[in-house]
Amino acid sequence: MARNNGKRPATHLVVENRKARHDFFIEETYEAGLALVGTEVKALRAHKANLRDSYARVKDGELFLHGIHIGAYAPAGQFSHKETRPRKLLLHRREINRLWGRVRERGYSIVPLQIYFKDGRAKVEIALAKGKQLHDKREAIARKTMRREIERALKGRNR
Repeated sequence: MARNNGKRPATHLVVENRKARHDFFIEETYEAGLALVGTEVKALRAHKANLRDSYARVKDGELFLHGIHIGAYAPAGQFSHKETRPRKLLLHRREINRLWGRVRERGYSIVPLQIYFKDGRAKVEIALAKGKQLHDKREAIARKTMRREIERALKGRNR
């Protein structure tokens, strides 16, 4: 990872959950640490992860990430990690309590948006999100299409 003379922490994106922004309205985002074993860290550095259909859940006052798939690290052989185990998220107590209070409300979920390395430590960006209905998704697609057509028309006129 490249050093940047202390101006800003160096980050390295591992995987992004693009479908989350399509399926949910993102209300708040949080940065959480990720409790991993050694082979999981090495597999993440090799970009062997998938966030599709993953979510976070509060259990006994702790936050766990479920449904995340971190592929096996081949050089570890039989001593590699379990690929789909729940992984603990590291947040402050008040942040967990705040999330838990909002999740108890109807329609809210905690979804991971991306996993990245920040100063050599694995981090996950999680979001408090509310599910979109089908008509909301259609509306978003229509807006995106209109924006694309306008940009195309402006680009053609500038030639």
